[in-house]
Amino acid sequence: MQQFTLKFGRFCLELGRETCLMGILNTTPDSFSDGGKFNSFDTAVCQGLKLAEAGAHILDIGGESSRPFAQPVSEQEELDRVIPVIEHLAQRIEIPISIDTVKAVVAQEAVQAGAAMINDISAMEKDLKMAAVAARSRVPVILMHMQGTPQTMQVDPDYTDLMREITQYLEHRAKVAVDSGISPGHIILDPGIGFGKTVHHNLVLINHLEKVAALGFPVLIGPSRKSFIRSVLSDKQARPVEPGHVKTEYGTLAAVAASVLNGAHIVRVHDVEKVKSFTSIIDAIRNA
Repeated sequence: MQQFTLKFGRFCLELGRETCLMGILNTTPDSFSDGGKFNSFDTAVCQGLKLAEAGAHILDIGGESSRPFAQPVSEQEELDRVIPVIEHLAQRIEIPISIDTVKAVVAQEAVQAGAAMINDISAMEKDLKMAAVAARSRVPVILMHMQGTPQTMQVDPDYTDLMREITQYLEHRAKVAVDSGISPGHIILDPGIGFGKTVHHNLVLINHLEKVAALGFPVLIGPSRKSFIRSVLSDKQARPVEPGHVKTEYGTLAAVAASVLNGAHIVRVHDVEKVKSFTSIIDAIRNA
């Protein structure tokens, strides 16, 4: 696996030898897996501290759900959800905070509050001011592939050549980022598991993740508790498997393992403690 050194501000992440874990903190009432659990200041801060203590390398904080058919929230509501939490946690944890947003103003305010990375599921297409914010702030940016929008992406996703279309899109968006003044060393690519993909698309994507890695940038992937895992497991036992079911956690671990072995540098997960034990063994084996 290609290795990268990601330097930004006071942080330095060595990517490639050890799987980097991005802990998910949704300060939303409607996220698909944990909506409403951490949408108060106290519960969000407590969960952020827990994820950092469990071994997260990055803490990803979002205030707008991107689950299928989720409705957008206003700029001010998103700011109200994330900024106080970021300000507080930035003073208490020693790992970088990532702001999960498609809004340039939210990203700018989050960076000023202490965030050190930008995670944009629209690859900076939703808000054309995002690239300038990232370039000016000199922070890493995660560019994700999504077919459609959260409101439309799962209606009827279709591709002529899945991997070619995803890699070409990500390569183009990386070029746009560099042309906008973002350092090539600050770009991370995410193929967008579950964002405008069928169950089969997601399985193929993980199986051929090395094609995304071949673009020459660190690769992030977020399979945690996604519906494709639950769908495969439900088909096997002919009854629904919920996001919080233990079988979903086992399925997540399997998807994480395949992703890491096929080229993922960063995995975005809900249960950092469990996944860290798992990836520690995977890393030891592949580095032997």
